Amino acid sequence: MKDNTVRVDPFDNLKKYRGGFDITNVHYWTSVFFTGIFGYAIGGLWLLLGIVCGLLFVINKFCCQKDGGRNTKKCLPCICKSCHFSPIPLIMSLIILIMVASVIVYIGSAKFYSESRTSVKVIIKIAADASEIIHNATTALGQIQKALVGSGISEDISTKLNSTAKKLDNVVDKIVNITTKNRRTVNKAFKVMLLFPIVIVSLNLVAVPFLSDDMVTLTIMVNLWLVILCWLMTALCWLIFGLYFFLANFSSDTCTVLCNFEENPYNNSLTFILPCNELRSAKSILHEIGARFSILVNEVNANLANLIPDNVTLCNPFTGPPEYLYQTEHCPPNSFQVGDIPKVLEPYTCFDDEKCSSEDLLVGSEYRLIESYAMPIQSLLNMIPWMDHLIGCRLVKDAFSQVLEKHCKPLKKSARMAWIGLVFLAVMMMFLIVLWTIKACQDHHSYHPSDSPV
Repeated sequence: MKDNTVRVDPFDNLKKYRGGFDITNVHYWTSVFFTGIFGYAIGGLWLLLGIVCGLLFVINKFCCQKDGGRNTKKCLPCICKSCHFSPIPLIMSLIILIMVASVIVYIGSAKFYSESRTSVKVIIKIAADASEIIHNATTALGQIQKALVGSGISEDISTKLNSTAKKLDNVVDKIVNITTKNRRTVNKAFKVMLLFPIVIVSLNLVAVPFLSDDMVTLTIMVNLWLVILCWLMTALCWLIFGLYFFLANFSSDTCTVLCNFEENPYNNSLTFILPCNELRSAKSILHEIGARFSILVNEVNANLANLIPDNVTLCNPFTGPPEYLYQTEHCPPNSFQVGDIPKVLEPYTCFDDEKCSSEDLLVGSEYRLIESYAMPIQSLLNMIPWMDHLIGCRLVKDAFSQVLEKHCKPLKKSARMAWIGLVFLAVMMMFLIVLWTIKACQDHHSYHPSDSPV
């Protein structure tokens, strides 16, 4: 799937942004945010129009009054009194449509909030799992290094393992920091995006039916404030439409780049935060671990055949050369794990140094030394499949696959539903305000035919 993030960038003299999906690039954010310009522009113009109308009302109300406050001069003649149609049927139809649009906006925004939160939780969980795996591996390495001190066994394998684990640890810390650093900010943004539609829907459910009654029964000031409120809600609808249109495009970009990452984790737009290509160098270290461990196991088994009569062998979980893949099922039935070495050697160990004889295989100090690093080595071996998953970025790929399969389509669909509902709601509100104004003008002149128009 191709990443076609080519958009107008207002921070670059309206030139086309072609840098791909890059959340660390301010030009990406400005270009994708600019996709909602129609909503921002219409909302701003509608708000500006409202200010102009308010100023004209003030001029007509206060600047054209003489004779003790009575309107004796017609500054702004009203043409509504010459209209011969009743807007009531249209007003009632628009109110019904506004209620439907409000429900659509609420459902779309609620679903978008839910899918967004779930997607973030999936990614956070995978990052936490990766961090725990690395922590367990580095803990095992530390135990092995302590056990190897003074044992005479070469520490180069442990040193290389420690270097590999630190490299993995740094990468995972980077991923965890990126995913958790802005988690609260992202969650707050999602809550705000859900709160705005809820407020708009709630106000519509109160203000719109209230104004649908005979407007003459309301005072002029109450009518005025309710119209101002609806005017502001309409402008807010357009602004939020722009935001949801931006979020719809951002969701589409995100799903596209996740799909690209699933296909090729080593060359995609997420390389700057998920450096899987850098981790491939650690693959050779795991390969060397398998090779050296296999050599060690072969030497141990050669000596066990002469020392232990039970014909048992130490398990080598790695396949033969040149792959040296870790496979637990590779062990024969009569073999034992590294962690079981103390149990196997215990019957052949003399724990009382004063009573030990030449027939005893081990003395107590030797047994304790073997026991001290047998379990850490086994713990490290248990971590190798997970470390291999991290090196291949398979944990991240699995998380992204889950987001792609279960959440991407609903996320984009709910964002689309929200912005379409907001456009429909804003347009209906604009028509309704115009009809309300016509109705108010007609009613005012029917009750005050000699007055100047408001």
